[in-house]
Amino acid sequence: MEFTEKTLDSQLLYEGRVVKVFKDSVELSTGQKSFREVVKHSGGVVILAKKEDKILLVKQFRYPLKEVLYELPAGKLEYGEDPFEAAKRELEEETGYCANKWSDLGYVYTSPGYSDEKLYLYQAEDLEFTHCHPDEGEIIEPLEYKYDDVLKMINNGEINDAKTLCAILRAKILKEK
Repeated sequence: MEFTEKTLDSQLLYEGRVVKVFKDSVELSTGQKSFREVVKHSGGVVILAKKEDKILLVKQFRYPLKEVLYELPAGKLEYGEDPFEAAKRELEEETGYCANKWSDLGYVYTSPGYSDEKLYLYQAEDLEFTHCHPDEGEIIEPLEYKYDDVLKMINNGEINDAKTLCAILRAKILKEK
């Protein structure tokens, strides 16, 4: 079986500050015609920042969900921006820390059924505090939690953010190698 789809036509439906939405006409490998709604996104970075036996999280209201989430520091890439440079920038903006030691934890696709968003995962250690300076319109509270407490928060449903779960799992697997 062939797993490909050929784009026949692509129509831009919406262009915003963060995403572009397209409706694509496609031909399936079976020859059938169909369509795909695609959200184009520049991608982002996620940082698992470790401070001794603690992990830095940020607490923020997420409008689409209408609730407050606990997440790892993260941020959007500008088109063409180097992910590692973005990770350093986002860590300092959201937590006030810079890291002297970095590890690449790979990447994840957030919702490949309808979006091309790709998040690059990093681990940051050997932290030094500078100052917080979140983006305009971003209201966040940086917090420090012991690693075991973060695992408890995951287990009891206090942390449900996929990018946070993925980065923590990748770091655990890397540590076990």
